[in-house]
Amino acid sequence: MKYYIIAGEASGDLHGSNLIKALKKEDPSAEIRCWGGDLMQKAGGVLAKHYKDMAFMGFLEVIKNIPTIFKNIAYCKEDIQTFHPDVVIFIDFSGFNLRIAKWAKENGFKTNYYISPQIWASREGRIKKIKRDIDAMYVILPFEKDFYEKKHNYPVHFVGHPLIDAIANTPLQSDETFRKENGLDPEKPIIALLPGSRKQEVQKMLDVMLSVKKDFSDHQFVIAGAPSLPDDFYAPFLKGDTVNYVSNKTYTLLKHSHAALVTSGTATLETALFGIPQVVCYKGNWISYQIAKRIITLDYISLVNLIMDREVVKELIQSELTTKNLKKELSKIIEGPERGRILSDYQLLKEKLGGEGASELAARLIVENA
Repeated sequence: MKYYIIAGEASGDLHGSNLIKALKKEDPSAEIRCWGGDLMQKAGGVLAKHYKDMAFMGFLEVIKNIPTIFKNIAYCKEDIQTFHPDVVIFIDFSGFNLRIAKWAKENGFKTNYYISPQIWASREGRIKKIKRDIDAMYVILPFEKDFYEKKHNYPVHFVGHPLIDAIANTPLQSDETFRKENGLDPEKPIIALLPGSRKQEVQKMLDVMLSVKKDFSDHQFVIAGAPSLPDDFYAPFLKGDTVNYVSNKTYTLLKHSHAALVTSGTATLETALFGIPQVVCYKGNWISYQIAKRIITLDYISLVNLIMDREVVKELIQSELTTKNLKKELSKIIEGPERGRILSDYQLLKEKLGGEGASELAARLIVENA
């Protein structure tokens, strides 16, 4: 069959690539065209548009780029018509994908959604669009099944979390090789910095993350470079030989880290699955944050805390993200009882998420439902 997949950012590219691999196992002669990134292309998808051309962060950035967004929407509709797939598969990226889903449904295309929009966090009214425009929904968080089925009477499939597969399938260097190849101190424990994947957020986050470096001189700080950003973008943050940087090696970095400072998002769950105590950080554009605060109904912003429905890891948000607070919270997770408590909670988190096989199960259901 012919599959058209739309993912709009780095995490969608990762999960989309594993879905493509699984689809090709279920349907060896599958033709797959996609919006995504290098990983989806490498997995066998023909790339129609790279997510780098669509990554706009915050309300103001979206408003400024409205002409580009509308051009992308028009091109996507035209490209789907030309390719004429048996099924259109949406991966997260709700602002764009729900618009395309409405059009696709009206034009007779079968619509599947893999990785639900976070309507349980904000703008819950979007459930009406999902019920109207999506033929099948595959959710990856355990509480989402109850949210859709019990609260909104909309049947969904819980397939498990694809990050478990992604981590299991990623080859990782040994600690010794990783440190040697990247010029890291062979003895000092590593504090990983995961500042996000978009220019605006990385610039905001790295300044404050690095502000505590002087207080932890017996550790080495290593920045995880995002695949969506060029190496030279990080150059201003690499102050001599006191800060290190690795590109496209986030999982290996996490594997060999002692603690991490992480911008809210998928990376918080990745860090937890590697068993690395973390402090979750977020500081956005002031106006965007004020708008978001009024429409988001959650008690937490990190996936770790949301899934566990309690504070497992500390979240420093907006005005709380200061050098003083970051130093205090990082000290707690480097050693002592807080570190042990977090590691214990991570084990409970893994049990809630289930085991491997999310990509394979989703692919099998997509093929069956197409």
